[in-house]
Amino acid sequence: MFKPTPNPPEVETDPTSPYSSIGSRKLNDAANRALDHYLCPGAHVMGTTNQPDPMYFANPAYDTESLLANASESLGSASEMLNNFAATLDPAHRRTAIGIAQLVMLGELAVNQALDHVEVKD
Repeated sequence: MFKPTPNPPEVETDPTSPYSSIGSRKLNDAANRALDHYLCPGAHVMGTTNQPDPMYFANPAYDTESLLANASESLGSASEMLNNFAATLDPAHRRTAIGIAQLVMLGELAVNQALDHVEVKD
């Protein structure tokens, strides 16, 4: 009987290897590198100059006035971004974005009022 396709070539495998072929070993090595990259990012970082702002660490050295001033600026920026974003939306979604912007603005007003009542320590 004639076969239209020949038999595939046989791949030599090491009988003591846990891998069925050399390709599966490469795939396993690649998977391990990917897992190490995402699960152990500190091991592969070389010469990183980006340092997080220490204000966001749990540091008791920052006073209330500095924290409130930073929160006020952040809320003001968020409100401005939301208003700009709302201008690009269709009317149904624009109302939602403007409502969120108003809630952020109310938070900013509360933070600013708290900032007005903070006594500056010399």
